Amino acid sequence: MPSRSFSPAVRADPIPTAVGATAVLLSVAMMRLARIMRLRVAGDSMRPLLRPGDRLVVRPARRWHLQTGDLVVVRDPRQRQRRMVKRVVWRNGARAWVRGDNAEASTDSRGFGWVRLPPVVARPARRYAPADRAGRLAGA
Repeated sequence: MPSRSFSPAVRADPIPTAVGATAVLLSVAMMRLARIMRLRVAGDSMRPLLRPGDRLVVRPARRWHLQTGDLVVVRDPRQRQRRMVKRVVWRNGARAWVRGDNAEASTDSRGFGWVRLPPVVARPARRYAPADRAGRLAGA
């Protein structure tokens, strides 16, 4: 009877797997703590700066740091779950007048009035896609 040889069982090293899983969990936890979000641009209201399909990383806004010309992410007063990227045109205490850069295609304060600063959700920090347009955003 011929002898059979068996190769030893191959096992994954648990250390790299644990380190990788820990790194992913820490990254997710840090994003949640910092409240960093990602958004996808859907309309033409901020052309030429932002185009449909652009993907943005946004960070929480500190209302006392907002100035005229800053980009902000606001909740649509008519549809609270919808977020919009606009530019602060005027600031009056705890309120801001926001507009899109492309006035003809923008839903903004001309239609819904002043935005109270607590509903200002965030400020766009970077565009991460498409890759050829990735980078820091002017006015962010």
